[in-house]
Amino acid sequence: MTEPTAVGDVMARNLLTVEQSATLVEVAAAMTARQVGAALVVAEGRLRGIVTERDVLRAVASGSVDGHVSGWMTADPETVEADESTQQAAVVMIHGGFRHLPVLEGGRPVGIVSIRDLMRVALEDVSPRGV
Repeated sequence: MTEPTAVGDVMARNLLTVEQSATLVEVAAAMTARQVGAALVVAEGRLRGIVTERDVLRAVASGSVDGHVSGWMTADPETVEADESTQQAAVVMIHGGFRHLPVLEGGRPVGIVSIRDLMRVALEDVSPRGV
């Protein structure tokens, strides 16, 4: 039996972090430029929230894209520690209904794991279409 994969082994470490005072338009532009689906909202090195593509879409649908991230982010989001298993991260994401999960070490954000990252772990032995 194989050793479980740790979240820290598959997470993205090149984080897009923003402040709560950033505008939603600024964050959406940064997410687009970096080709990421989420940004972590931090203050004094601590995680305060997460803003995702879904949050931007909700703001657009409401006609209110001029606000600050603080009005659209998920405050105090669920998190995992870098040494937790990818299986634990998947369970948290499935039960929470979200696709991005901040990763902490010592209470500070060090990464983010996406459902795509977890699928890569689950399917690492499979070739696309039998190739």
